[in-house]
Amino acid sequence: MEHRQHPRFLVQFRSSFSSANIVSGDGTLSDLSIRGCCVFSATSVKPGTTLQLQVDVSGDAPPIQVKQAVVRWCRDRKFGLEFASLTPDEWARLQHVVKELELEPYQRAGASEAP
Repeated sequence: MEHRQHPRFLVQFRSSFSSANIVSGDGTLSDLSIRGCCVFSATSVKPGTTLQLQVDVSGDAPPIQVKQAVVRWCRDRKFGLEFASLTPDEWARLQHVVKELELEPYQRAGASEAP
């Protein structure tokens, strides 16, 4: 059984990715953690490829920009990314999104128990 270091959250964020003249495409980001994610996409990528990733977490804010994300695996129109480099501002935004996802089940549970 695989043990993950960071909790993952099932999300559906629009994303786009590119690599220096090698590949570019769009996809749906899911299984988000503070250190990586899974992307469903019709575009094929190879393990070891370094991508730039844009994650649209909200219609109100600009996409989170991941400067470097490394493809760790790919199969069946999806691939796993490990986040390798973000600017301090983008890192803070990603941490905020993950913190909100951590709180969400508790906020929903608390709201349903209200009289």
